[in-house]
Amino acid sequence: MDARGYFVRTGEGRFTATPHVGGAWFVDEQHIAPLLGLLTHLVEVDRDARRGDGLVIARASFDILGRVSLDEVSTTVRTVRPGRSVELIEAVASQGGRAVVILRAWLMASGHTEDLAASPLGPVPPPDAVPAWDPTSVWPGGFIASIEVRRQQFEPGRAVFWARTPLPLIVNEPTSRVAAAVGLLDIANGMTVRADPMTVAFPNVDLTLHLFTEPRGEWIGFDTSVTFGAGGVGVTSSIIHDIRGPVGVMAQSLTIRSNTAGA
Repeated sequence: MDARGYFVRTGEGRFTATPHVGGAWFVDEQHIAPLLGLLTHLVEVDRDARRGDGLVIARASFDILGRVSLDEVSTTVRTVRPGRSVELIEAVASQGGRAVVILRAWLMASGHTEDLAASPLGPVPPPDAVPAWDPTSVWPGGFIASIEVRRQQFEPGRAVFWARTPLPLIVNEPTSRVAAAVGLLDIANGMTVRADPMTVAFPNVDLTLHLFTEPRGEWIGFDTSVTFGAGGVGVTSSIIHDIRGPVGVMAQSLTIRSNTAGA
């Protein structure tokens, strides 16, 4: 298999993961991050095939329905709510006839609101001002080994970090910077752990991203806080940045349990 990317297209709507997609919780299964990027790419491809007015992704909400093996996934895309300036699109990845990830994305018309642009969300240090950090010191797996991370940790569960990868989402198939960025987002839950993942499991069952500006550049930045509740549920909250400043906000719902417990 050509491993110069995260996925190889193997047919219409079908993709096979390369070894670079190997997971962190289970190294013989997929890290979900690249698959989220792939579904985002397919939403954009579908949009561009249907219309040429450049709707942008304002929200991407992923439900992760279970573990995903390194085998082929099949994908579908459909319009849930059509519209001239706002539409809702659903993309589904399946294995063995079972849906494993569902994306619902709100697409909205872009406009010129430069004179109104403002946010109370603060900046973070740029990548060259943050120390290099090796995430394989905490996590195994091909995906974690494929990314470059720079991190400033304040305490367990609280950090600013930047990530980038030299690998494309799909071998020999261009994707947008939005899709490439989304393909990195799911690492947030593991880059500033609150507990040792060898003894406590805290996988996320979803990821919801709200974008108010499309990210640019190869680096994607995270201002991340991880919270564990007292009843077995947690949340990882992140402000997402590119080198210009904040571009969106993101949250992941966590299920907290003994690392020996089943899903």
